[in-house]
Formats: sequence, structure tokens, C-alpha cells
Amino acid sequence: MSDTPVKQQSTAAFYGQAVASFAVALAATAIGIFNLQTDSWVRAFLGIAVLYLVTSAFTLAKVIRDRQEAGQLVNRVDQARLEKLLAEHDPLQKL
Repeated sequence: MSDTPVKQQSTAAFYGQAVASFAVALAATAIGIFNLQTDSWVRAFLGIAVLYLVTSAFTLAKVIRDRQEAGQLVNRVDQARLEKLLAEHDPLQKL
């Protein structure tokens, strides 16, 4: 009873949509910051803030993914141990 989980992979369309959405959002923010009617140091500060936000979002997504994958690995090891114990157990064996 060893079920190998099917690795879920996103479609090319979903991947393309995610990349396009990210590019449009980043470009719109950059254009908005560039066209602000304010000092250049304020625009530079906002640009750095956006870059920091983007890198933080990527890091957070990676950490969440890594924790989920680690949890799946632990669950698979626990399931294998349980299956081994059940396979070795003989209820008719005399004590």
C-alpha cells in the first residue's frame, strides 16, 4: 500500500500568467514612481522600498514552500514506518 504522491506541477499558462502579472505590477509601480511630482531622493527611496518588498516576497514564498515540502517528507517517512509496522504485525502470533 505504498502510494506515491503525484507531483503537482502548474501549467504553462498559469506560469505565464504569474510572470506576466509580476512584470506588469513591477512596471506599473516603476512608472508611477518615475512620474511622481517630487524630489528625486523620494523617488529613489520608493524604488529601493519596492525592490526590498519584492525580494522579501520571494524569500517568504521560498520559506513557505520549503516548510511545506519538509512537512510532506516527514509525513511520507511516518507513513512508511506505519506500513512497516503493520506488515510485520501478526495478530495470530502467540505471545
